[in-house]
Amino acid sequence: MKKVLLALILVAGSFFTSQAQKFAYVDSQYILSKIPDYKLAQDQLNQLSVQWQKEVESKYSEIDQLYKAYKADEVLLTEEMKQKRQAEIEQKEQEVKDLQKQRFGVNGDLFKKRQELVKPLQDKIYNAVQALAEREGLAVIFDKSSDLTMLYTNPKYDKSDEILKDMGYSTSGKEKKE
Repeated sequence: MKKVLLALILVAGSFFTSQAQKFAYVDSQYILSKIPDYKLAQDQLNQLSVQWQKEVESKYSEIDQLYKAYKADEVLLTEEMKQKRQAEIEQKEQEVKDLQKQRFGVNGDLFKKRQELVKPLQDKIYNAVQALAEREGLAVIFDKSSDLTMLYTNPKYDKSDEILKDMGYSTSGKEKKE
């Protein structure tokens, strides 16, 4: 049994070494930085984020004012009035938390807007990468900007500028950093 397994490993190893794989990498952050539509999308997302953050902060400020007014009046209020004011403050706090979740949560408005604005650009990059891989017979294309750790990259295998050219964008201007 061990001999058969060893033979299979040797055959598989010789097959894979005879089939030289071609690899390349791209830097999707670099590519996105060269696309004007991405910069516009980021600006729009930042503006929305600031606007929605101000909206949330404004609501928290209102709650703070209600709480201060409650504390100032607390000695004058009956137990029933205290409970009513506390309930009102808690309700407002919950409303703000819900608003914050709606705007900035996992599937919130900001996430949806980012999907709407950035995903088409990412899809365009993916399609260009796929076309490049098919055209050049590449087995794998890594993304240098992802969580994948690349300890060394030879610039001759960097296809980022080629992807930009395929997408119709200029690569002139500031040179890419390594």
